[in-house]
Amino acid sequence: MAFKTASDIDDKLSSWNQTADLCTSWYGVSCFQSRVSRLVLEGLGLNGTFHHLTALDQLRVLSLKKNRFSGPIPDLSNLTALKLLFLSYNDLSGGFPPSVPSLFRLYRLDLSHNNLSGQIPANVSRLSHLLTLRLEENRFSGSIPGLNLPDLQDFNVSGNRLTGSIPKTLSGFPQAAFNRNPVLCGPPLQSCKNIVSDPSRPGSDSSGTPQLGGGPTVVSSSPSSKPEVTTAAAGSRQVGSGKMSRLAVIAIVIGDFAVLVLVTGLLYCYFWRSFAKNRRGKGSRLLEGEKIVYSSSPYPSQGGLERGKMVFFEAGKRFELEDLLRASAEMLGKGGFGTAYKAVLEDQNVVAVKRLKEMQVGGKREFEQQMEVLGRLRHPNVVSLKAYYYAREEKLLVYDFMPNGSLFSLLHGNRGPGRTPLDWTTRVKIASGAAHGVAFIHHFCRNPKLVHGNIKSTNVLIDSGGNARVSDFGLSIFASPSPIPRSNGYRAPESSSDGRKLSQKADVYSFGVLLLELLTGKCPSMPENGGGGGVIDLPRWVQSVVREEWTAEVFDLELMRYKDIEEEMVGMLQIATVCTAVAPDQRPRMGQVVKMIEEIRGGGGGDLSPYHESFDSVSDSPSLSEDAATLSH
Repeated sequence: MAFKTASDIDDKLSSWNQTADLCTSWYGVSCFQSRVSRLVLEGLGLNGTFHHLTALDQLRVLSLKKNRFSGPIPDLSNLTALKLLFLSYNDLSGGFPPSVPSLFRLYRLDLSHNNLSGQIPANVSRLSHLLTLRLEENRFSGSIPGLNLPDLQDFNVSGNRLTGSIPKTLSGFPQAAFNRNPVLCGPPLQSCKNIVSDPSRPGSDSSGTPQLGGGPTVVSSSPSSKPEVTTAAAGSRQVGSGKMSRLAVIAIVIGDFAVLVLVTGLLYCYFWRSFAKNRRGKGSRLLEGEKIVYSSSPYPSQGGLERGKMVFFEAGKRFELEDLLRASAEMLGKGGFGTAYKAVLEDQNVVAVKRLKEMQVGGKREFEQQMEVLGRLRHPNVVSLKAYYYAREEKLLVYDFMPNGSLFSLLHGNRGPGRTPLDWTTRVKIASGAAHGVAFIHHFCRNPKLVHGNIKSTNVLIDSGGNARVSDFGLSIFASPSPIPRSNGYRAPESSSDGRKLSQKADVYSFGVLLLELLTGKCPSMPENGGGGGVIDLPRWVQSVVREEWTAEVFDLELMRYKDIEEEMVGMLQIATVCTAVAPDQRPRMGQVVKMIEEIRGGGGGDLSPYHESFDSVSDSPSLSEDAATLSH
């Protein structure tokens, strides 16, 4: 109310009165847990100062753009939760606000189109989470500091009074980000040498001679300005030299030609031999790569190896092992149970083939019994096992091919500029689909109970309709008894000593880690800070952050752009936390996990952007770029 009295002369904030509920009725005000967390007052003609607002210590979004605020920016150090700050298109003056670098949770900062002056401080690099830094159309002067902001996506300092060279850390931004500065040079602008040599630029004298500290005089390349040779010595060197020059030229030409032929011959012999050798090696590797099975053939041979046959679980197009051997194949990845390939048969039918290895199979009958169980699993969120092949030396599983890759590639692939972020709606849809798939596996067979045994983001595949499909299930009973490496962050504590001692409650733990991966954007096992080769489990890291009451810091930066999903993310975090309880009996069943996730989906997702929308296209207005998260296989 003190702010309204000082700044709202035209009573644009008429809804601000003490009889109305602040969190639901006051224009531009949003709350989280009964505290003001968001204040968006744009284009209202407000003036004066806004120092009264610095008392809102739980503020996460503050946008006062397109008003008439003037004077220095007040001390914002009390706003320790602030994530988005938009003060553009005002009449603010003074230097860069010294309190801003202390707002270490800040993601977007827009101070453009004001009258700010002085230098840009180097300690802006303390804002390590910064995605947006807009300072254009001010009066900043001096050089641009070498800012180290690895997540910076949107940067602009055009229309200032900046000088010197552009730091290499910022040279990747477009030219428009640096235009309209008097003596700013270096990529992506023109070379700093050109700036110094230009008589219209500072640093050049009135005659146009560049002041380079005693360097050689620049001579024009035009024919009219060639230097004349007037000395007697020069003339004497030219007298009678015509004949010698012709002989010298002929000798030089012949000598150069001979040397060129010799060198060319030597190079040809050397490189052709290397090329032929590499080509032979490459050809053999390509031949191997094109075939799914190229060693330890399952065919009968002089050694008397057993010949197997393809066993199918459904009607439709069938094929033999020979068809797979002739198929062109692309390796999709290697896992704990073998290598997966995309195989394109001669009739253009596409399947996924898993070649099993390092598995302890008691016998053919045991293997066939397990395959019979897995082959009957049919669910929209489970990758169907189409067929299998068994021989003593070769075991193959044939699945439906999923064209849209895995959750791992969606979450972690191409995290640099140009990446399409995975939006919140899609993440919840994938989590729900995967939960349905695992729950179906758990309830499909009562005796013995079926276990997935290998839940991780690489085994959650995406079909042509964008639905999550669980794969690589039911093979853990054939795993070798070797200890699970610490790097596998999905394993439950009770099953880390032996990969075969898995249970449905262990699956729930792995699924909880998967949910944390969806929420944080981090791999389940992270390197320890400071090196040393150690790793930190994702559940342990999340618990340590939440314990320090920094819940906002666990969520993926890419979720910052979506509106009104904070409550849903916290709800999903609570589900993940209970799933990753250390004691198995404290974890819910997968059926309960499905219900909890469905309750989140039923709660509404806010105004979310479609998945195909580019990250770089997000507006800097908080009406679109929202404080959505206050917050390896």
